[in-house]
Amino acid sequence: MARGVVASLLRGSAATSEPARKAVRLVNFSWLTVLASLGLSVLGIYAIDVGQNVSGGPGSGWDVSAEAAKQAVFLVVGLLACLSVALPHYRFLGLVSWPLYAVCIALLVLLLLPGVPSWLVRPRNGARAWIDLGPVDFQPGELAKIAFVLAVSRYLRFRSHHRRFRGLIVPGIIAAIPVGLITLQPDLGTAILFVPALFAVLIAAGARLRHLTLIVLLAAMAAPAAWPFLMPHQKTRIVGLYQQFQGDTTTDQGINYQSMRAQRLIGAGEISGRGDAASRALVHYNRLPERHNDMILAVIVNRFGFWGGLATMGLYLMWVLGAWMVAATCRDPLGRLIATGLPAFVGVQAVINIGMNLGILPIIGVTLPFVSYGGSSLLASWIMTGLVVNVALHKPRPPFRASFEYADDDGPDPMQSVKPYGRAVGFSGRALTR
Repeated sequence: MARGVVASLLRGSAATSEPARKAVRLVNFSWLTVLASLGLSVLGIYAIDVGQNVSGGPGSGWDVSAEAAKQAVFLVVGLLACLSVALPHYRFLGLVSWPLYAVCIALLVLLLLPGVPSWLVRPRNGARAWIDLGPVDFQPGELAKIAFVLAVSRYLRFRSHHRRFRGLIVPGIIAAIPVGLITLQPDLGTAILFVPALFAVLIAAGARLRHLTLIVLLAAMAAPAAWPFLMPHQKTRIVGLYQQFQGDTTTDQGINYQSMRAQRLIGAGEISGRGDAASRALVHYNRLPERHNDMILAVIVNRFGFWGGLATMGLYLMWVLGAWMVAATCRDPLGRLIATGLPAFVGVQAVINIGMNLGILPIIGVTLPFVSYGGSSLLASWIMTGLVVNVALHKPRPPFRASFEYADDDGPDPMQSVKPYGRAVGFSGRALTR
């Protein structure tokens, strides 16, 4: 009798665990993003300590700087946030995408209201981008990136209007609202990141490349008209970059001071980098501004040399490729778009920051994801990792359209209806997607 009870329990356990195994995919490409995130985060904590603590290192018993210790705490919070967003099915996150988007817009508006007390919103470096929560600060613009990707992905998941030029208006408005509010802070660096993310999602959703190319051409022709609307420091940064390209050294101690210091530290790293103590001294006595934040790549390359910088770029490439492989293997349109838009944010932000440190792009206040000091940035980056893991881990639930493939790129798009078992068919009955 006891054997029968045990056998019954085992059969019941197997029966209940079988659907669970079918509902998740433990072996997937998202683990590449997790490994890259961990590597970049740990590297960031060490680089922050090198930049902020001249007397640290192995010889001092690892007397970690306050900024590095805080970043380690932020990392633990980020890991918990990653786990929290990875567990529920991303369909549920899609349901809360619009409320989350609305909350982010409200917070961005709050930052700009003139009557908000200074103890809650205090300008830093001329920008009203942070909400003071006492022990920590919160930057709504970082959360707005995630809310934007979720909202635009949910909007496009079953639509084909974006295949027409006029159909791009609504996705453009979804992006324009946070972009406009963040630009008014002013934080132009964060604002421009929304554009490539929007384009990546639209391309994944099947938007016509000729429409997007036309938009890019029109924006390029209209770009000179935006010069009078730039802030004075933004104009100075662009002029300073032009002077660098011309070989003008008269501003090396002025507007180009930060850029030239970063380039010199990068050059001092040579191929294999400096020792721990030597690198700490070089960074400290060169007085590199924002060495724990925007210019932290200069610290990494100074410490680990050319190969260290190349390895850092490789980790970002691994993160982006892992996320895009998740998108490529996801049959559900919502999951596919989420896993496409998020790496666009991470990849473009990393490229801009690297360009700032190398002196080939103007310094516009863009942090290095996972690496730069800051709780909001690190938390948002790990939430993005959790969302990629979520899409890869959970199998799609019908109804869903198998992919954004269209029978004809030039002719009119046939009206589509979603069948309950994941097949998108036209009125002719012919399947439009595999």
